[in-house]
Amino acid sequence: MLITSSSNERIKHARRVREGRERDLIFVEGERLVGECLSSGLGLHACFTSAAPSPAQQVLLERISCPVHQLSESVMESLGDTMSTQGIIVIAERPQPSLDSFFASPAPLILGLDRIQDPGNFGTLVRTAESAGASGIFSFAGSTDAYSPKTLRSSMGSAFRLPILPDVSGLGVLETCRSRGIKTVVATGEADLLHYDYDWRQPTLLILGNEGRGASADIMRACDTRVRIPLHAPVESLNVAAAGSAILFEAVRQRGLR
Repeated sequence: MLITSSSNERIKHARRVREGRERDLIFVEGERLVGECLSSGLGLHACFTSAAPSPAQQVLLERISCPVHQLSESVMESLGDTMSTQGIIVIAERPQPSLDSFFASPAPLILGLDRIQDPGNFGTLVRTAESAGASGIFSFAGSTDAYSPKTLRSSMGSAFRLPILPDVSGLGVLETCRSRGIKTVVATGEADLLHYDYDWRQPTLLILGNEGRGASADIMRACDTRVRIPLHAPVESLNVAAAGSAILFEAVRQRGLR
């Protein structure tokens, strides 16, 4: 049956998911992200498509076992989170990684994000962390939602695969990592040690701080080491996603990944 009213209960529920008000579910929009979501094996609760799905969307629909609802163009546009409708949306279960998955590697490289608030930066760091072979991401309290529609688009599917634990205590994460023999490193422009002079081959938690204020004072004091990226004057700082990329791929270089 074609849904033609934006006040339909299914549409209202999907809108709550989109807005982050249904914490166990996530809103996934567009052919590429829906395909990545299906490949990740997340449980699906509902699917919404336009009245005339494209051939690519038809292929995706053949892989979907949850209820599928067709929407009129106006309802699809009202439900979507993008400027123009993407034609397909799924409501999926939010990933629930275990803490042990972060420490499965003998020398884990873990990313800690301290109050990273821009979804584009957060999503880019998720994508970068996965491509650098990181074990997972701890998202400290005060950071943006790792699974919001905007963050998911920026991560381009990496958030479905890379373990991410949200809303955790930064100091608690430091204590947990230390108890497992993992060094804690924070990036700051005030450090003496350059990022390529640190030995990234050892088990390490790298912490990146808020876009404007950096890591909190408590985190800075509690970390074992501080590192900075050398910059040509008069540039004083990098975008946090760019800084994270530079440091993570220095770790890749040192670890000899191919």
